[in-house]
Amino acid sequence: MQNHCAVPNCPSGKSDPQPLFRFPSDAERSKKWVEKCQRQDLIDKSPGHLSRYYRVCGKHFGPSLIDTSTVLKDDAIPTIFDMTSQPQNGQAKRTKQTVIFPFSFSEMKKSQAAAAKEDVQAVSEEEEYKEYLKSLFEVLLLLGEQSIPPTGPANNKDQGLGSSNFQALLDNRIICGDEALKKRYDANKECCSTEQLNQLIEVCEKFIRSKVVEEIKQSSFFSLVTDDVVKISGEWHLPVFLRYVNESNFQRERFVGFLSFDGDGDTLAEKLLSEMTDSWGLDMEKCRGQAHSCSATHFSQIKALAAKLMEMYPRAVLALRSTQSLNMSLANGMAFSGVQLVMFTFKKIESFFSQSPLLQLELEHAISIFYPDNEEKANELKELCRSGWTRRNDAFEVALEILEPLLLCVDSVHDNEDMKWNDQVSHNALEISKALTDFEFVMALVVLKNVMTLTQAFGKNMHGNATEAYFAAVSLKAVFHSLKEVSDNIDVYHEFWNDEALNIAAAMEIPVKVPRSFLRKHQAESGAVRPESYYKEHLSVPVVSHTIREMNELFCEDHLKLLKCLSLVPAVIEQHKSTEPEEVNMQAFNNDIPNAGTLSAELHCWWVKWSKKGKGETLPSSLHETLQLADVKFFPNMLAVLKLIGVLPTLGLEDSCNVAFKRFRMYMENTPDKFKSKNLALLNINYDVEFDLDSMAEIYMKTYPEVQQES
Repeated sequence: MQNHCAVPNCPSGKSDPQPLFRFPSDAERSKKWVEKCQRQDLIDKSPGHLSRYYRVCGKHFGPSLIDTSTVLKDDAIPTIFDMTSQPQNGQAKRTKQTVIFPFSFSEMKKSQAAAAKEDVQAVSEEEEYKEYLKSLFEVLLLLGEQSIPPTGPANNKDQGLGSSNFQALLDNRIICGDEALKKRYDANKECCSTEQLNQLIEVCEKFIRSKVVEEIKQSSFFSLVTDDVVKISGEWHLPVFLRYVNESNFQRERFVGFLSFDGDGDTLAEKLLSEMTDSWGLDMEKCRGQAHSCSATHFSQIKALAAKLMEMYPRAVLALRSTQSLNMSLANGMAFSGVQLVMFTFKKIESFFSQSPLLQLELEHAISIFYPDNEEKANELKELCRSGWTRRNDAFEVALEILEPLLLCVDSVHDNEDMKWNDQVSHNALEISKALTDFEFVMALVVLKNVMTLTQAFGKNMHGNATEAYFAAVSLKAVFHSLKEVSDNIDVYHEFWNDEALNIAAAMEIPVKVPRSFLRKHQAESGAVRPESYYKEHLSVPVVSHTIREMNELFCEDHLKLLKCLSLVPAVIEQHKSTEPEEVNMQAFNNDIPNAGTLSAELHCWWVKWSKKGKGETLPSSLHETLQLADVKFFPNMLAVLKLIGVLPTLGLEDSCNVAFKRFRMYMENTPDKFKSKNLALLNINYDVEFDLDSMAEIYMKTYPEVQQES
């Protein structure tokens, strides 16, 4: 396609920008345009070719022929072809200019023909190059969707493509008749260099992110959600997701990329926020929530990010991440050695039993041995062990119930008397066995179980349906009351917990002692520090204090107001019809709703509509169902509040809407470390984005114009 006017010697261009209009595809009108333009070289061109490659600028059409600055009337024909000179030295009028050609008319025709031929050749080469790029992008998208690494390991960036997956698919396309790739290979003896592949990946990443961010912008509000920091190609990166409600009123969560996690405190936080706003184009003023899943290793850095985000954007309320249970989220952030030993062992256990179904059967056999007279209890524990128990709200409780069978199982695998397991499996079993027989592990597990029992029901309800989550929000005071009571009487409670741990240790023949790491650090002799006082000071007290502090931060007043707005869900209204939804909770969002003045009247009408359930009528019981009601559009304020609840990371998504995190976890767990790529992860996780190969090729050509010139 030409980016200039087809009329000979037309002065329009950068100094005189004009809209360009395609030649009409209608044969009769196309012929008239060619005649008016006096381009003999275009006479033999088909209307389709002219429409695709040639344009006439707005200077040649009268004002009556153009509806707007960029829309031409259907019957328009160019009629203005006077050659005029631009005013100079302050002249107000334009004067006719006589053009004297220093060569004959036939020579001029030859020159025009040659120029036209060059234009056609240039257009042809550009289109060929574009088709070549589209083939490359198509292959790259196919690999990304299937999570197949294009080249070798991600940390071996200097190697050539050679017999890589990417090159193999390019070769296959050439064999199948891809002329653009074949011509490039015939000319350069290669279709794509490693450097160009990296450029293609970068363009692909930018395209995907721009599409996601554009979708977010159309939805007004969103929440920022991060997952635990991951290491890719030897560097730490922070995975970032965005939660929003789209224009069809569906809740969505999208993976938007990785941020380099290098630095500490406010400096790191400012760098992360700067990249999200400046490089990614996010409008953080529209951020209405934030949630972070992180281990204790990076806890202080993530806390600094959350605090800086709240400082700069106060309405970005801190919330719980729905993909992680409350109790596991609380425990993950505890930087106490005993708690971290438990959490690290849980990860080892999960990884160990996911290796083979035979290992799972070995554990179930051990459970049967320990519960010979209680088959019902044994079956219940077996079922729990098949359900990813290490991530559940009651994980610490389950762990204590299966602790002895679990130890029997891993010891049996390590002994490997029948040579059933390979050396690596046997070694992993030994590592788990050592952790289970450490008194620090047992004591921490007991403390976590007893403290987290107080938040267990609350956390379960928070991840339940709308009625359960609403009930949790209004009953939080009872949870805080229980936690405070334990904190105020920690001496008594710790004594009970210590006795429980001692009984377990005695049954499993585990020696009771203070961690060797503590004794070595403080140069204390074994026996000089009493285990009971050590674990009270370094485990029981800090675990209770951390839990209270985190619960206060995660469920602040603004967060609870949003959760209490779940009273708008029809099933909640029907269940609590004796009390009208509290308007005070919704007034906190007066600046985000269409008409705050009509909120009270609209809320009353909404409540009346759903408070009387018809016979046999089933009311929407979830936020998802409520947002999809046909009537909701007649309640604009209610819809706005429901959408604000919808972006809250605390509430679980419908399975059909919660695909981004599942794909992210699958990519991180199933892709070998040496093949992980932060760029390709974005492509793999967002493979359902509507890709436009033409746009991607044009972005590449604008970003790397020198590559086309070199080729």
